[in-house]
Amino acid sequence: MRILGIDPGSRLTGYGIIEESGRGFNYIASGSIRIEADYFPDRLKQIFDGIVQIVEMYHPEQMAIEQVFMHKNADSALKLGQARGAAICAVQTRGLPVFEYAARQVKQAVVGKGSADKLQVQLDASDALGIAICHTHYQKTALRLQSGLTR
Repeated sequence: MRILGIDPGSRLTGYGIIEESGRGFNYIASGSIRIEADYFPDRLKQIFDGIVQIVEMYHPEQMAIEQVFMHKNADSALKLGQARGAAICAVQTRGLPVFEYAARQVKQAVVGKGSADKLQVQLDASDALGIAICHTHYQKTALRLQSGLTR
């Protein structure tokens, strides 16, 4: 299973792609979509187009993204939510299912501690990889639980 993790932002959107391999996973690619436009609707289009290109290039089967959290600045929270929406719409046009995780879940999966500070989980591309890794952990747990329930 190939997973695309997204760390959305209105100026820089990180992405990370991993592939599950047995009990672990392999790194495929990571990077950032640098948003150059000043006009906000153009920024959203750049995010959308960039994600579509990544999906077409790497052929992920699922996308994981961090859930929205409240900022002290409402304007920032709204822009982040719109950037998330552009990323989600981009993968939905390609038929990928979307899975959302709270920041605490991502930190727990990557660092082993849900209260880890932001310095321990840093940069957009590494955040995106962390979100993809989080997804593999939670999916495996869900499958184990499901198989235990069907016995």
